[in-house]
Amino acid sequence: MILIVNTTENVEITEKLHNRLQMKGADFEVIEAYNMNIGHCIGCGHCWLKDPGVCVQKDDYGEILRKIVHADQLWVIADTKLGFLNHRAKKIFDRIVPILDIYLEFRGDQMRHIMRYDTRTDLGLIYQGEADRDFLQSWSDRCTMNLDSKSLGVYKVTEWEEVAACMQ
Repeated sequence: MILIVNTTENVEITEKLHNRLQMKGADFEVIEAYNMNIGHCIGCGHCWLKDPGVCVQKDDYGEILRKIVHADQLWVIADTKLGFLNHRAKKIFDRIVPILDIYLEFRGDQMRHIMRYDTRTDLGLIYQGEADRDFLQSWSDRCTMNLDSKSLGVYKVTEWEEVAACMQ
């Protein structure tokens, strides 16, 4: 299943992707998250220690997290601020911590959290605004390394057709 989380006001991009994916017969869901109540990760560790896999914050992100766990691909559509993701998109990535376990293991020569679930969700990023694409790609690669998954790439909103071709 493909999960698309749009953190921007630009619904035109999700309409284009929706139409293209429907034509392909893909299994997908679009979440328009711009106006959703999603708090910042407060780093409390509750999702690791007290209630494994569950965030202490009771906001709209809980449902998104449950869908991420079951998705094959997660695509986040983001605005940029100061050359990086803005706060709305960054929260989507920061709050993914409950799918990790508190315990660590070596992967290659780096220490990483053990994954809580057997499933892996590959990540892609679609951005609008000014940003250093190479830096965003490097950041995306690091995120997917932490999640034991793979990066699907970083694309500008104008490259939506290429993005739709990558979605399967």
